[in-house]
Amino acid sequence: MSIESVLHENRVFEPSADFVKSANVSGMAAYKALCAEAEADYEGFWAKLARELLIWHKPFTKTLNAEHAPFYKWFEDGELNVSANCLDKHLNTIPNKVAIIFEADDGSSKSITYKELYHQVCQFANGLKKLNLNVGDRVIIYLPMGIEAVVAMQACARIGLIHSVVFGGFSAKSLNERIIDAGARAVITSDGQFRGGKTMPLKVAVDEGIAMGGCDSIEKVVVLKKTGQDIAWQDNNIWWHDLIAGVADTCAPVMVNAEHPLFLLYTSGSTGKPKGVQHSSAGYLLHAMNTMRWTFDIKENDVFWCTADVGWITGHSYVAYGPLAVGATQVVFEGIPTYPNAGRFWEMIAKHKVSIFYTAPTAIRSLIKASETTPEVHPKNY
Repeated sequence: MSIESVLHENRVFEPSADFVKSANVSGMAAYKALCAEAEADYEGFWAKLARELLIWHKPFTKTLNAEHAPFYKWFEDGELNVSANCLDKHLNTIPNKVAIIFEADDGSSKSITYKELYHQVCQFANGLKKLNLNVGDRVIIYLPMGIEAVVAMQACARIGLIHSVVFGGFSAKSLNERIIDAGARAVITSDGQFRGGKTMPLKVAVDEGIAMGGCDSIEKVVVLKKTGQDIAWQDNNIWWHDLIAGVADTCAPVMVNAEHPLFLLYTSGSTGKPKGVQHSSAGYLLHAMNTMRWTFDIKENDVFWCTADVGWITGHSYVAYGPLAVGATQVVFEGIPTYPNAGRFWEMIAKHKVSIFYTAPTAIRSLIKASETTPEVHPKNY
């Protein structure tokens, strides 16, 4: 069986001279020079970047341990904290810069600065500590897109918890399988979510997943009150706002080994059974930062928007971690591209002055098709 592409594209779009000159990788010659540097001394190449870009509590002395390849270890004797690398390091330089512009399903929006995000993350991290969660414990996050999803992920990273985010559209069975496999001690969820103009349940899937059995490791379920809809309540449930009530909004980051797992993200293998892919702290964050700089060419005044859900690896790298680590302003969107019409993306790009837009080809193709049948949603109108 073979796969053949029916698209034959020969056009080349050359960037302007000014664009090339100001780029973080200024043209093909600069790119080839980077490749040559890496090929000549790949350990030295990555060690240099790790020292330049990451804030270390304990500097590493060994770059790569390949003794048990393919189970490589990077910067293994170093210590750092990922949340501190995303938030704390900006407090003395860009505390009042907007970190996240959140647009809700109904079109309303709000912004949060790096200083405000830092305090929200610290406060929720302190709340999680009240649940007697320890470094290395696993936490399932089952939340809609929003500032709170980023806060939950960053708070886990801040105190050494290993989060496993489950896409909000996945079933109770999917949750059950991931809870069991990860041995999770807590779940962070929401009463519901807004999507496409509708109010949809969310916590019910957590309740059903736990009720399927095998989830004895779960001790607490933290619930964000987002929609206000009626939900079932269990003895081990606690509202997000009650968890953080009266809690300090500063929290010292827990320093962990560079190889400490930052998160588990499940993917389906050939058998269909979800398999947890573990990502370590330092190596993962370094690559997320590098791709923000070199692939997306992020600059100080850019507004970045990755439309991926945090339930996927793209959302981890280019919503929860990469943009914050480089001090970018980003858009986070809870809705869908076709509500209230297929011009939603283009309207938001214009409204929030997005300068770097990252989405899936499938989304672009569907929006192109929509603009052919409904001319008023063509991007030229925004």
